[in-house]
Amino acid sequence: MTWRTIAHDDQVWHVDPVAERKAHMQSWQLVLSFHTATTDAGRRSFQAAFPMEATSKSALFLQAQSISDKALGQVLAERLS
Repeated sequence: MTWRTIAHDDQVWHVDPVAERKAHMQSWQLVLSFHTATTDAGRRSFQAAFPMEATSKSALFLQAQSISDKALGQVLAERLS
């Protein structure tokens, strides 16, 4: 199930949060996974780090709920430009 759905340049994108923790780090980092909603061969996807971290995955995902659709759109626009 998709966490968020946003539109950008006449295309619908699904966004999912991913928690990542490197071996030498104590905190979890937020990574956003973007993929187009289409199921055809032209489907695009990428991941982008987001400046958010927490000491547990659940705390990170709770913080991620506060990210606005506008902020998600900005990450998407920056990556696509």
